[in-house]
Amino acid sequence: MFPALSHCLARILRLALILCLALRVLLITPLANASNQLTIEQLTPLLPKGSQAALWVSDTQHTQPQLSQQVDALLPPASTQKLLTGLAARLYLPSTFRFSTRLVQAGDDIALIFNGDPLLTRQDIRQLLSQLPRRGLDNINNVYLDGQAFAGRPRAPGWPWDILAVCYSAPSTAITLDHNCVQGAIYSQPDHALTRVHVPRHQPISVTSNARAVTEDQQIAGHCGLDLTATADNQYHFSGCLAHRDRPLPLNFAVQTPSAYVKAVVANELARLKVRINGHILVAPAPSQHRELARHHSKPLASLLTTMLKDSDNLIADNLLKALGRRYFQQPGSYRNGVAAVKAILQNEGIDLSSAILVDGSGLSRNNRLSARQLASVVHYISTHPELGLVNMLSTAGINGTLKYRQSVRHAPIKGRLKAKSGSLYGSFNLAGY
Repeated sequence: MFPALSHCLARILRLALILCLALRVLLITPLANASNQLTIEQLTPLLPKGSQAALWVSDTQHTQPQLSQQVDALLPPASTQKLLTGLAARLYLPSTFRFSTRLVQAGDDIALIFNGDPLLTRQDIRQLLSQLPRRGLDNINNVYLDGQAFAGRPRAPGWPWDILAVCYSAPSTAITLDHNCVQGAIYSQPDHALTRVHVPRHQPISVTSNARAVTEDQQIAGHCGLDLTATADNQYHFSGCLAHRDRPLPLNFAVQTPSAYVKAVVANELARLKVRINGHILVAPAPSQHRELARHHSKPLASLLTTMLKDSDNLIADNLLKALGRRYFQQPGSYRNGVAAVKAILQNEGIDLSSAILVDGSGLSRNNRLSARQLASVVHYISTHPELGLVNMLSTAGINGTLKYRQSVRHAPIKGRLKAKSGSLYGSFNLAGY
């Protein structure tokens, strides 16, 4: 119950809508008494000039809003779009669904068949390949890395170009390892003119830097920031300026070409196991006639969805989208058929997304467009079908996930009383929940 809901709602909107808001949807139960309800006229002066807000507030027993504004405007949903991906996955995929990665043998050749497991690790690959010497396969011909499970682009149209080198923009691929992400650090110290970058030697990427180490005043006066560029062969370069720091700045690089990264990792792991390769490591389909040697399963669907929703994990969302497209249409998964699958699955439940523009599963693309009415229908469906378990997978305000530190909802009386999915892109600040 919300004993002081009008105060709660006022606090949410005053603290959060003061940002340049593009889309905000709240489905809260129960509503305050009509005499205590806020009006749109009271809320709009809190918004900065030039902003646009969409709002839907209702209780879970009704499909019409008690408080609304621009409910049919198509605006960027950002990561609230993961609610659509999560609901479609929960409805269509079996509860036993797991991504699998298989090691197979065809004569003197072996192959790793990838299916887009977003949480596959180097240790998992090591465990699979360890089957080779155990089976006397310490001298092999070719190694195939098979990524046929997915097709098309690894990045959706509309992903911001300037963040493609950071981990939350990691490409969505069937051949995925270590979350398609590499860690490192950059140092900027007063006794050095240039910054220095460190990346663990076992991570097969190359990072260089000619970025200058400067004071904060020099950085401001010179209008000089830290810039990162990346190439398709997983080479990264820093330029610009970084202010002096007592501690290194942690870095998270999105692997630009995961297949090349995995190829280098597999070569390293086979050498470690003293398995000799007489041929080549090829990114190509596995031989059609083969036998399975070992298989690795991902975490179950419920665990994947919980991480996706609580932590707003983009790679899980996009790989689940492609897995949906693959299963629904019985062809390699892609952004295009994944979106078509989500729309068809939700349409079958009475959720009409025909006018929505969806291009990925994560909401990272700025091309996505969704209305408050459409998002509210998804939230309403989730709330009225508790057997799906999706409500418990959402972040709790001030407690966990992406709402743990969100300023607008982390304090009393909202702390612990709001379960929701947040979403933000440059200029867009969204919230959908209960």
